[in-house]
Amino acid sequence: MRPITEAQQQAESRFVIQKVQPALLGLMDGSVSTMAPIFAAAGLTGKPLSAFFVGLAASLGAGVSMGLAEGLTDDGSVTGRGSPWSRGSITGAGTAIGGMLHTFPFLIPNLTVALHTAYIVVGLELLAIAYIRYRFMKTPLIKTIIQVIVGGAIVLAIGLYLGDAG
Repeated sequence: MRPITEAQQQAESRFVIQKVQPALLGLMDGSVSTMAPIFAAAGLTGKPLSAFFVGLAASLGAGVSMGLAEGLTDDGSVTGRGSPWSRGSITGAGTAIGGMLHTFPFLIPNLTVALHTAYIVVGLELLAIAYIRYRFMKTPLIKTIIQVIVGGAIVLAIGLYLGDAG
Protein backbone atom coordinates (compact mmCIF):
# COMPACT_ATOMS: atom_id res chain seq x y z
CA MET A 1 0.00 0.00 0.00
CA ARG A 2 1.41 3.37 -1.02
CA PRO A 3 1.79 6.06 1.63
CA ILE A 4 -0.64 8.98 1.47
CA THR A 5 0.98 12.23 0.41
CA GLU A 6 0.50 15.50 2.21
CA ALA A 7 -1.46 16.84 -0.77
CA GLN A 8 -3.81 13.84 -0.59
CA GLN A 9 -4.29 14.36 3.13
CA GLN A 10 -5.09 18.04 2.59
CA ALA A 11 -7.57 17.20 -0.19
CA GLU A 12 -9.29 14.65 2.05
CA SER A 13 -9.43 17.13 4.93
CA ARG A 14 -10.92 19.77 2.63
CA PHE A 15 -13.51 17.27 1.37
CA VAL A 16 -14.49 16.36 4.92
CA ILE A 17 -14.75 19.95 6.18
CA GLN A 18 -16.42 21.37 3.06
CA LYS A 19 -18.73 18.51 2.00
CA VAL A 20 -19.05 15.72 4.56
CA GLN A 21 -19.38 17.91 7.64
CA PRO A 22 -22.18 20.11 6.20
CA ALA A 23 -24.00 17.01 4.90
CA LEU A 24 -23.63 15.25 8.26
CA LEU A 25 -24.81 18.35 10.10
CA GLY A 26 -27.89 18.47 7.88
CA LEU A 27 -28.67 14.76 8.12
CA MET A 28 -28.33 14.82 11.90
CA ASP A 29 -30.49 17.90 12.30
CA GLY A 30 -33.13 16.74 9.85
CA SER A 31 -33.30 13.25 11.29
CA VAL A 32 -33.44 14.26 14.91
CA SER A 33 -35.26 17.60 14.97
CA THR A 34 -38.21 16.48 12.85
CA MET A 35 -38.95 13.29 14.81
CA ALA A 36 -40.78 14.93 17.71
CA PRO A 37 -43.30 16.89 15.62
CA ILE A 38 -43.98 13.98 13.26
CA PHE A 39 -44.56 11.39 15.98
CA ALA A 40 -46.52 13.87 18.11
CA ALA A 41 -48.78 14.67 15.13
CA ALA A 42 -49.33 10.97 14.48
CA GLY A 43 -50.33 10.42 18.11
CA LEU A 44 -52.48 13.54 18.37
CA THR A 45 -54.44 13.07 15.16
CA GLY A 46 -54.33 9.31 14.67
CA LYS A 47 -54.03 10.15 10.98
CA PRO A 48 -50.86 9.13 9.15
CA LEU A 49 -51.46 11.67 6.37
CA SER A 50 -51.58 14.51 8.92
CA ALA A 51 -48.25 13.30 10.33
CA PHE A 52 -46.88 13.18 6.78
CA PHE A 53 -47.76 16.84 6.13
CA VAL A 54 -46.34 17.91 9.49
CA GLY A 55 -43.16 15.99 8.60
CA LEU A 56 -43.07 17.54 5.13
CA ALA A 57 -43.43 21.06 6.56
CA ALA A 58 -40.88 20.41 9.31
CA SER A 59 -38.36 18.85 6.90
CA LEU A 60 -38.58 21.55 4.24
CA GLY A 61 -38.71 24.38 6.78
CA ALA A 62 -35.74 22.97 8.67
CA GLY A 63 -33.87 22.50 5.38
CA VAL A 64 -34.28 26.16 4.47
CA SER A 65 -33.43 27.29 8.00
CA MET A 66 -30.32 25.11 8.32
CA GLY A 67 -29.18 25.98 4.79
CA LEU A 68 -29.37 29.68 5.59
CA ALA A 69 -27.74 29.26 8.98
CA GLU A 70 -24.82 27.28 7.57
CA GLY A 71 -24.40 29.54 4.56
CA LEU A 72 -24.46 32.73 6.62
CA THR A 73 -22.09 31.61 9.40
CA ASP A 74 -18.93 32.62 7.55
CA ASP A 75 -17.67 33.19 4.03
CA GLY A 76 -15.07 30.42 4.35
CA SER A 77 -12.08 32.73 3.98
CA VAL A 78 -11.02 32.47 7.64
CA THR A 79 -12.08 28.90 8.43
CA GLY A 80 -11.36 27.22 5.09
CA ARG A 81 -14.82 25.68 5.21
CA GLY A 82 -15.47 26.53 1.58
CA SER A 83 -18.13 28.46 -0.28
CA PRO A 84 -21.09 29.50 1.85
CA TRP A 85 -23.43 28.73 -1.07
CA SER A 86 -22.06 25.21 -1.33
CA ARG A 87 -22.11 24.54 2.41
CA GLY A 88 -25.56 26.05 2.80
CA SER A 89 -26.95 24.02 -0.08
CA ILE A 90 -25.41 20.79 1.16
CA THR A 91 -26.62 21.36 4.73
CA GLY A 92 -30.10 22.41 3.63
CA ALA A 93 -30.52 19.43 1.34
CA GLY A 94 -29.15 17.06 3.99
CA THR A 95 -31.57 18.46 6.56
CA ALA A 96 -34.58 18.09 4.27
CA ILE A 97 -33.56 14.56 3.29
CA GLY A 98 -32.89 13.56 6.90
CA GLY A 99 -36.38 14.70 7.90
CA MET A 100 -38.15 13.23 4.89
CA LEU A 101 -36.79 9.71 5.25
CA HIS A 102 -38.92 8.94 8.31
CA THR A 103 -41.77 11.10 7.00
CA PHE A 104 -42.47 8.92 3.96
CA PRO A 105 -43.79 5.95 5.98
CA PHE A 106 -46.75 8.14 7.00
CA LEU A 107 -48.04 7.84 3.45
CA ILE A 108 -49.08 4.34 4.57
CA PRO A 109 -52.78 4.67 5.52
CA ASN A 110 -52.61 2.28 8.51
CA LEU A 111 -51.23 4.22 11.49
CA THR A 112 -49.75 1.18 13.25
CA VAL A 113 -47.94 0.02 10.11
CA ALA A 114 -46.80 3.59 9.38
CA LEU A 115 -45.42 4.02 12.90
CA HIS A 116 -43.59 0.69 12.92
CA THR A 117 -42.12 1.40 9.49
CA ALA A 118 -41.04 4.87 10.65
CA TYR A 119 -39.37 3.38 13.76
CA ILE A 120 -37.30 1.11 11.52
CA VAL A 121 -36.40 3.99 9.21
CA VAL A 122 -35.35 6.14 12.19
CA GLY A 123 -33.13 3.33 13.46
CA LEU A 124 -31.50 2.94 10.05
CA GLU A 125 -31.02 6.71 9.73
CA LEU A 126 -29.31 6.92 13.10
CA LEU A 127 -27.04 3.98 12.30
CA ALA A 128 -26.13 5.58 8.94
CA ILE A 129 -25.28 8.86 10.70
CA ALA A 130 -23.17 6.96 13.23
CA TYR A 131 -21.33 5.19 10.41
CA ILE A 132 -20.64 8.47 8.56
CA ARG A 133 -19.26 9.95 11.79
CA TYR A 134 -17.09 6.86 12.24
CA ARG A 135 -15.90 6.79 8.64
CA PHE A 136 -15.16 10.46 8.05
CA MET A 137 -14.86 12.06 11.49
CA LYS A 138 -12.81 9.16 12.91
CA THR A 139 -15.12 8.83 15.95
CA PRO A 140 -14.94 5.36 17.53
CA LEU A 141 -17.90 3.38 16.15
CA ILE A 142 -19.41 2.22 19.45
CA LYS A 143 -19.11 5.73 20.92
CA THR A 144 -20.82 7.36 17.95
CA ILE A 145 -23.57 4.73 17.85
CA ILE A 146 -24.33 5.34 21.53
CA GLN A 147 -24.28 9.12 21.14
CA VAL A 148 -26.52 9.19 18.07
CA ILE A 149 -28.94 6.51 19.28
CA VAL A 150 -29.32 8.06 22.75
CA GLY A 151 -29.90 11.53 21.28
CA GLY A 152 -32.40 10.20 18.76
CA ALA A 153 -34.19 8.13 21.40
CA ILE A 154 -34.64 11.17 23.64
CA VAL A 155 -36.23 13.19 20.83
CA LEU A 156 -38.38 10.24 19.73
CA ALA A 157 -39.59 9.76 23.31
CA ILE A 158 -40.53 13.46 23.52
CA GLY A 159 -42.59 13.18 20.34
CA LEU A 160 -44.30 9.98 21.43
CA TYR A 161 -45.02 11.36 24.92
CA LEU A 162 -46.50 14.61 23.63
CA GLY A 163 -48.50 12.77 20.99
CA ASP A 164 -49.95 10.54 23.68
CA ALA A 165 -50.42 13.34 26.27
CA GLY A 166 -52.39 15.52 23.87
